[in-house]
Amino acid sequence: MPGNRESTAAAASAGHELPAAGRYLVLTTAFLGWMFAGVAMSLFPLATAPIIKSFQPIESSPPGEANPMTPSAGAITPGQSPAADDEATRLKKSIGRWFTWYISAFLLGAAAGGLVFGWLGDRAGRVKAMGCSILCYSLLTGAGYLASSPEALLVLRFLACLGIGGMWPAGVALVSEAWPSVSRPTLAGLIGTSANVGITLLGLLAQQFAITPDSWRWIMLLAASPALLGLFVLLAVPESPRWLASRARQQATGARTASVAEVFRPPLLGRTLVGICLGGLPLLGAWGASKWMLLWADNVGTRLAIPDQTLKADTQTVWGIGAVLGSLAGGWLASLAGRRLTYFAVSLGSALVAGYVFRFSSPARDLAFMGPIFLLGLVSTVYFGWLPLYLPELFPTRIRATGSGVAFNFGRIISAVVILSTVALVDVYAGRYEQIGASASLVYLLGCVVILLAPGGPTMDLED
Repeated sequence: MPGNRESTAAAASAGHELPAAGRYLVLTTAFLGWMFAGVAMSLFPLATAPIIKSFQPIESSPPGEANPMTPSAGAITPGQSPAADDEATRLKKSIGRWFTWYISAFLLGAAAGGLVFGWLGDRAGRVKAMGCSILCYSLLTGAGYLASSPEALLVLRFLACLGIGGMWPAGVALVSEAWPSVSRPTLAGLIGTSANVGITLLGLLAQQFAITPDSWRWIMLLAASPALLGLFVLLAVPESPRWLASRARQQATGARTASVAEVFRPPLLGRTLVGICLGGLPLLGAWGASKWMLLWADNVGTRLAIPDQTLKADTQTVWGIGAVLGSLAGGWLASLAGRRLTYFAVSLGSALVAGYVFRFSSPARDLAFMGPIFLLGLVSTVYFGWLPLYLPELFPTRIRATGSGVAFNFGRIISAVVILSTVALVDVYAGRYEQIGASASLVYLLGCVVILLAPGGPTMDLED
């Protein structure tokens, strides 16, 4: 079957597009692949607090008294200084530290995966890279069901996120090349919004089935289910005709194959550096600032007289609904208003809304909190409809998956380093998550500066 698919696509590359069924299959599977990646991405922001609490030892108490959860030295992350804080504050600090470690593992794993699977996409084909990346993030996330410590989950998180990082460049390159004559803002919006659909779906599910210290492992099994999609992609999805044509030209002329090093040399170096900055800042804002709202909501909910275990799920769901709309509109806004103006406005708007959320509101099921949360999702995710439109424009076909993968994922390394520095903020603010989010959200303002260095329109046609 793979041979037949490649023969069909090779024939199409001679001057014809893929048949309609093949193009829709490409679009559907790429959408689902990135949607399930969104589910895998959003697991730990929702589940970190329950996970860390579940690994805390229970101290024995006199009969008739409640057994408090008390963190021990073994449950604190490496490098933590002994603290004289009360038990609640110590636990919040431990959760905050592990939160930054899990997010950093996600960003570093995704950065490495973007390089590895982007290279694989240019060497072995977009379909192979996409199918293998789905298998990677689903199976390794599912292995978290068996984890016996936070450290084991940290290692699995890094390895699973290799696949998350690889899904984006392979999927974007495959879709943009399978649909060359269709409105690119539409395709960019669809791909950009798919991960946010997954984030929203997980939030809705967590509303019905609370993620608690006693019941968090089920989400790991849920995240393993896309492995079936990965196998289907490898067996049934047709390869990009443009990639096949580009490979045939390389073989005929003896041209060298794409390499990661090439995007860091002239004439592509400048474009690569701009792409890294433009792709990294939205990730730093989203994961280094906005996601603290979930720990904040979880802490507020569990401290109520009647604990509210689903306030964090409601928060993610409302944010996710705004995010679906924002990322869907990102490509169109960039096309209508211009790349630079759109990015500048989104950066400024995200800084203002995030600052308001963390400084002037408090988690609750009311419009005063959920309204700004929806607006934050709406504004800050326009980036992720903008990026699939803009980044592929920077690179020619033969190296597009590698280039866009580097641009979108290499900035994650910088983001991870910066986010690790927020471990110090956990101590400075004594586990007050809202103050961490307020300080970190200022990073969005850097986008207003970086976009001034970028070209204002398409810099390279889709053809070589």
